[in-house]
Amino acid sequence: MPQNVLGGELETCSMNPRTGWLRDGCCNTDGNDTGIHTVCAVMTDEFLEYSASMGNDLSTPMPQHGFPGLNEGDQWCLCAPRWSEALAAGKAPQVKLAATHVQTLEWCELNDLKRYAIDAPAED
Repeated sequence: MPQNVLGGELETCSMNPRTGWLRDGCCNTDGNDTGIHTVCAVMTDEFLEYSASMGNDLSTPMPQHGFPGLNEGDQWCLCAPRWSEALAAGKAPQVKLAATHVQTLEWCELNDLKRYAIDAPAED
């Protein structure tokens, strides 16, 4: 079973809209996922505007690709490098740690992800 960044079993990110590189609702990845779609992020208008300004319009539906377009509040498997860029720009969306794939840690620091977590674990 795939693991999340906390070392547990990877949870579902979103089935509505259906997300994930594999469109299984989870932020799973494989060798063909060059974008590393592993961060379960909660969309905000601010992030969606930022992403569009960086050349990745996530708001506009593209039915030909089965993409519904995202709105504030939607959970979506975001590319780990894009989340890291958004963090540096002060535009990072919140994340669901239990649904964020462990491979994310190759691009993002766990402490940064925890600062933006909607499901932050209790501190020891």
